[in-house]
Amino acid sequence: MTTLPVVAAVDGSDDSQCALEWALTAARQRAATLRVAHVRQRAPGLPAADAPEPAADPVLDEVRGQLAGRDGLPLLEYVSLQGAPAVVLPELGITAQLMVLGSRGRGGFASLLLGSNSLAAARDAACPVVVVPRPGREVHEGPSVPPGPRVVVGLHVDSPAEATLAFAFAEADRRGALLHVISAYPWTPLEVWPAPGEAVPAAVDEDAVEEEIRTLAAGLLAVHRERHPGVRVELSTPPGRAAGHLVAASGGAELVVVGRHRRRLLAPARMIGSVTQAVLLHAASPIAVIPSAAEPERTDG
Repeated sequence: MTTLPVVAAVDGSDDSQCALEWALTAARQRAATLRVAHVRQRAPGLPAADAPEPAADPVLDEVRGQLAGRDGLPLLEYVSLQGAPAVVLPELGITAQLMVLGSRGRGGFASLLLGSNSLAAARDAACPVVVVPRPGREVHEGPSVPPGPRVVVGLHVDSPAEATLAFAFAEADRRGALLHVISAYPWTPLEVWPAPGEAVPAAVDEDAVEEEIRTLAAGLLAVHRERHPGVRVELSTPPGRAAGHLVAASGGAELVVVGRHRRRLLAPARMIGSVTQAVLLHAASPIAVIPSAAEPERTDG
């Protein structure tokens, strides 16, 4: 069986350099070829048929120079393409097992937390996409977990994403890392004032809600734990917004894994859910965005 390559999207920026280093490790762990790709923006309004053939690509030449002579590299191949990066990058995911890119490229505003090309790849690529943020993002202190390498994954017990859990377990297994599963639940206790003569409704027991979430989550994790018996799992079931807990847990983590979106039967096209978007914008660690096993095709155009 042919092993699909890992794709590293580069553009000469510091962000893409960080992504390249992450992709080198990912390709070695998977015994896969690393396909280093640079997409050069075509002049606006110029049809593809009229675009000139690309000459030497200085961005790829720089990467070749950086990697020359380094030991322990995976098999490398270099691809120079022309077009709109937001369109070309997702297309590269069709023949890849993983795509890695920086959170921002050379264009755009310095204040942007996430570039448009990174967002497009995370939203549209057929393969999992890892977005590597620039160093220095700060997050609030997360939950107490055992020391050592750690992969974080979000689990929504009402609509579990099996592909997301499978990726997270496999990644933790490759890295010999603890898998920290966060299954948050909304909790906003309300004061109820019954009308005269009405019975007072029974109070909702938060401990019972949490125990039910924990039981459901443990059942959903069981099949993956059987496939990866060597992976240590820490399950957290905190109240509140999932995005905040995932971002807080990203501090010191090697990777945060999220699904692309919660599945919606009538969704017309691929989309990024609000939790995933918040994690992409604010997490301190690299973020893996995983498409579901069956997503609707794009209906653009």
